[in-house]
Amino acid sequence: MSVHEDAVRFPDGTEGIYGVIDKEDFALIVPRHDDGRFQLVQQFRYPVGGRYWEFPQGAWETRPGTEPVEVAMGELTEETGLRAASMTRLGYLYGAYGFSAQGFHAFLASGLEAGQASRDREEQDMLTAAFSLEQIHQMIRSGEIRDAASIAVLGLLAIPEPQ
Repeated sequence: MSVHEDAVRFPDGTEGIYGVIDKEDFALIVPRHDDGRFQLVQQFRYPVGGRYWEFPQGAWETRPGTEPVEVAMGELTEETGLRAASMTRLGYLYGAYGFSAQGFHAFLASGLEAGQASRDREEQDMLTAAFSLEQIHQMIRSGEIRDAASIAVLGLLAIPEPQ
């Protein structure tokens, strides 16, 4: 990750500063079980000082340039222990393009098979569980889910396939 300030000239000719965070894109995985429930993870997020539920997600900072689907498959197994028979691309979104060009590749994981999670050191206290869409909506309303990327990807899921 790098942080920098750029001197910029706005369309009206005035000058200003833009603070920018450069960070590797990440993959966000929406694991959907055959019964329609979705697998979420809960972990402590240091910058906001709280534990929240979210869809599995992550980046491989030590392997920049890795294909997003490979990152998605790896993060799914690492965080939940699940392996997916199919990984369908849902889209690409920016999380905070007012100060960062970091985006995320969203995937729908299906044909899930249980396995063993192998979490990173900072994920040791991570929990995982499956929830219905109705439960997820309630968790958003109650503040148990506050991750903007997880909420945004529900919008991608709601868009019908072209006929």
